[in-house]
Amino acid sequence: MLQKIFPFLTWLPLAKKSWKDDLIAGITGTIIVIPQAVAFAMIAGMPPIYGFYTAMLTPIIAAIFGSSYHLVSGPTTTSSIVLYSIISQYVHPETDIDAFVSLAILLSFMAGVFKLVMGIAKMGKLVNFVSNSVIIGFSAGAGVLIAFKQLKHIFAIKVPQGSTFYQIIEYISTHISETNWYAFGVAMITLGIALAVRKIKKISRLYMLIAMVLGSFISVWLSRYGTGIETVGSIPSNLPPFNMPDFDYGNMRMLTTGALILATLGLVEAAAISRSIALNTHQRLNTNQEFISQGISNTISSFFSCYTSSGSFTRSSINYQSGAKTPMSAIISAVGLMLVVLLFAKYAAYLPKPAMGGIILLVGYNLIDFKHIKQIIKSSKRELTVFGATFLGTLFLDLEQALIIGILLSLFFYLERTSKPNIAELGLNKEKRFVNLIRDNDAKECSNLKIFRIDASLYFGSIEKISDYFSNLYEENKTQHLLIVANGINFIDLGAAEWFANEVLKWQKNRGGIYVAGLKTTSQDILKKGGFIDEMGGDIFFSDKNNAIKTIHKKFKTPCKTKVFDECITN
Repeated sequence: MLQKIFPFLTWLPLAKKSWKDDLIAGITGTIIVIPQAVAFAMIAGMPPIYGFYTAMLTPIIAAIFGSSYHLVSGPTTTSSIVLYSIISQYVHPETDIDAFVSLAILLSFMAGVFKLVMGIAKMGKLVNFVSNSVIIGFSAGAGVLIAFKQLKHIFAIKVPQGSTFYQIIEYISTHISETNWYAFGVAMITLGIALAVRKIKKISRLYMLIAMVLGSFISVWLSRYGTGIETVGSIPSNLPPFNMPDFDYGNMRMLTTGALILATLGLVEAAAISRSIALNTHQRLNTNQEFISQGISNTISSFFSCYTSSGSFTRSSINYQSGAKTPMSAIISAVGLMLVVLLFAKYAAYLPKPAMGGIILLVGYNLIDFKHIKQIIKSSKRELTVFGATFLGTLFLDLEQALIIGILLSLFFYLERTSKPNIAELGLNKEKRFVNLIRDNDAKECSNLKIFRIDASLYFGSIEKISDYFSNLYEENKTQHLLIVANGINFIDLGAAEWFANEVLKWQKNRGGIYVAGLKTTSQDILKKGGFIDEMGGDIFFSDKNNAIKTIHKKFKTPCKTKVFDECITN
């Protein structure tokens, strides 16, 4: 019970063994998060210090209560953009920054509460409807997007803040003459060092850290020539202060819808990121616990001047690729950021953005799962459609819109498949075994009894095809009795139960009858509770098809022309 409430009790013993790996990943994460914290805060319309506050506190709380070993929480592009779009409807940061920050903190608290409630209500199962093709497409698109967003640092071209994928390409292509070749050289050298170090087994896990340090030294050395290489710049030297959100009832009512949207998108983003990494690590995730951890981290951190957070694609990927084994790496990264801000702010200010851009360029490339993409291309056009739509949506639309498109397409194809259930007509082969008549031309079926298997659940979406099949049999009037082998029916909804009862009564009145063999107990619940079994008669249900065949043959009014079963001969 304690491990369910406090998941860190599960991974803490593992962290004692893997502390070196987590330490390296944590230090790497600290270096990477410094420029991101500034950038995301600016995207959200917040002063840069709030980006640091959020990157310091939320990863620790989320790591303690989360289930993923590699997910790193904090300020993200999606949460920052959505927060800005919600708050700027009421207050603009340039006109009243204090009111903007106050509403942003309140919105973050409310979104955290929504996340927590959704986790407690065990709504994490909703994420199961996000197929792997969506995750792979989202990961690949995010990888390309992350890489292209670094081009402004690699070329040292001042791309307008918040530019889309297409706008980045267009702006850089038209301003390529403005490239700072010193910055470009630092980025490429850093990238080259990372690729080279990654091939050395003994230090391969340190490739990002080594490349970042060496790239920084090269940048400092080049700075004496007046290269104009941009660095992170000055960093404030204080920790998150305690500050109660302004719980104004009017503002809370005003922000309710926005908070729900922000919470839902944040949860989908965090779940998508953790699942994409879990595809490689094969870790079993508890999505409900992930919802709870995101809710707790957002709620508590809002009392310490932090704005909304979620899982970070960039930092989570770097965390995994740096060799992290447990969530301790996220905690180390956050603590490291605190130490940097308190003790080494003046040194961290010299970290060159082009070097970070070179590292993140490699991270973006690593997010593209070429192996699974090839499988998708070869295996299924439907999955390829889902992958392609999600991938392109990630590049050209908002991240949340891309996920929604992918999810809706997945659900559409799922419903399409389940609405066309397989109906296999069965007969006996020479070995006296039941087989699909389509697969064995020598198999025979009794002239008085048609036996078929339904390989799907009966619900409102699948009834049309099954109803058409029954109607055709009824109109043909070749067989008076039907036996449904129902082992493949996992559930029956109310609409399907009502239709089935009417169909059975119609056959009982005008033909011979419809019988069911092997229907699961759970699938009979709706039939029992709805009174449908009383209408149809409990004697039409059998535990297996052999007992059913014996009983049904006793009801034949005419001898079997095609004698397949022993009962056909004795009848």
